[in-house]
This record gives sequence, C-alpha cells and structure tokens, in this order.
Amino acid sequence: MKIGSHILKNNLVLAPMAGVTDRPFRQLCKELGAGMAVSEMVSSNSLLWGSKKTQRRANHTGETEPKSVQIAGAEARMMAEAARYNADNGAQIIDINMGCPAKKVCNVMAGSALLQNELLVADILEAVVSAVDIPVTLKIRTGWDKDHRNALNIARIAEESGIQALSIHGRTRACAYKGEAEYDTIRDVKESVNIPVIANGDIKTPEKARYVLEYTGADAIMIGRAAQGRPWIFREIEHFLATGEHLPEPETNEIRDIMLGHLDNLYSFYGEFTGVRVARKHISWYSKGQVGGASFRNAVNRVETIEQQLAMTHEFFERLAQKKELAA
Repeated sequence: MKIGSHILKNNLVLAPMAGVTDRPFRQLCKELGAGMAVSEMVSSNSLLWGSKKTQRRANHTGETEPKSVQIAGAEARMMAEAARYNADNGAQIIDINMGCPAKKVCNVMAGSALLQNELLVADILEAVVSAVDIPVTLKIRTGWDKDHRNALNIARIAEESGIQALSIHGRTRACAYKGEAEYDTIRDVKESVNIPVIANGDIKTPEKARYVLEYTGADAIMIGRAAQGRPWIFREIEHFLATGEHLPEPETNEIRDIMLGHLDNLYSFYGEFTGVRVARKHISWYSKGQVGGASFRNAVNRVETIEQQLAMTHEFFERLAQKKELAA
C-alpha cells in the first residue's frame, strides 16, 4: 500500500474518529499493527488554529510515520490554508473530511454534506492539492442518502483533482451509523478509478476484513469503532490475512498492560484534569465484556484524579486475574 512516497507496512488503517484518534491512541494502534492512522478532524477555520484543543488534535510529535492529519471545512481557500498550515507543522499526508455525518458538521455544509455539491467538492480538492507538496487523501461516504449515492462521481472528481487515495465508508450520510454497511458501491468505485481505495464500515473481525478486501477489491481496509478498547485488532487481522489463522486472545495481564500504558500516555498528553476525563471512555471500552465490568465502570467514572483512576484499574484487573486462576 503506497500513498505518494509513503509505503505503508500493511493495508490496515485506523479511521479518523472525533474525540478518539488523538496522538496516544494513534500511536498505540500503530504499535499494535496499524499501517497508518489518521488524526481526528481539525477545523479549517484559521481562528481555531491557535486553540489548545486544535493544537492537540494536530500534534503528532514522535508519532510513527506517516503522519496523516484530517482537515474539515466547506470553503476552498480556507481548506487550502489549513492544509498548508498543517503541512508546515509536520503533517506528511493531508486527509480531507467529506464523510462525517454529524449534524453540527453538516449544518455548516462540511463533512458529508459536501457530497450534495459536486462542483464545490472539485473546488476544494483542487485547492488543497495545489496548496501543498505532500499527498492529499479523501474520506467520503457512498452519498447523501440512499436515493443519491454519488460516490462514483466523487471518486472520478477526486482522481482528476490529484487525490492520491480514497477512503469510503459503506453508508450514506443519512444512514449515519445505523443499519449495515454495504460494499457494492465501494467495489464499483474501485473498478472505476486507478487510485488506491480504502474500504471502511462494520469491519469488526479478521474474517470480515478478508471478505471486504476480496469482495470490493479494495487496496486497504479502515477500522474505526472496532478498535475502541481493542487496539490489538490490527495485529489480529494482519496475522489472519497472512496465515488464515487466528492469534489467541490477549491474556488479562496483557490487556491490563496495554490499557495502563495507554492511560499513562493520555495523562502525559492532556494533563491530569482532561486526561482523567478522556481516559474514562477508553477504560469503559477496555472493560466491556469483562466480568464485573459494568460495576467497575460505574465506580471509576466518578473519580477525579490519576491516582484514584489507576488504583481502581489495578484493583479491577487483579480481581479478574484471581477469578481466572480460580476458574482454571
């Protein structure tokens, strides 16, 4: 899998997710097998570039290359400026968001709302590609709604504009995350363009990953929600695609170590106040499905300090280990 001059170690990509794919999570997923990870969405509004939140979102210091930053907006000139700004600050790939279905994004005609205006899509893509000397990629959905699936048109516009890879979520904007993703549109797009196509949507298991790659002919797959609390899904898929065999599930102690390392990085990245709060959702995801997970989440989400959060997490995993020993 190649994007511009960047050769990825495999064809597994972590999807950009607002409030999730910060630097600590991107780096963790890369360490556990992802070939590339895209940052959470950064607004193209220049007034926000100096904000602490925006600077954190575009922070990729020490991150394994390639460093991909996703920008969002609805005005070609501003998007071009945002691309230049991020390229000047270390981004190696610029990804354009035309896939987010969130109302607050679509209400300002950004994200997947742009799919309604193909002329504006072309203007934005051409402006961004012309603004930087690094590869530009695009993330889209299959269309605005089921009656307006125009991914084929958008894909052709993207290729003509110089976009170097296209990620497609197999739902329309109107579908949001409901129902099941469809892959026929992704297959049709792959057959119609010569740039790399990355398939996204409902890929939760190694078997599903292989199926989607084979069915669509896509060059790569993108994993989003399935990596929440299971960042090792990338190594599981990579191993399965290479051997046809499953890796064993991580032991309790390994899950604990991965989670604690993740929490330490969150605290270092955000500081105590924000770090503890960001960590809550990750702790919830890691503990989902574990014995006693619900009561643990209810308790740990109430604490306010790093010390309390870590102490409760250690206690939870100690209890899990003891229960497994007794069961054995």
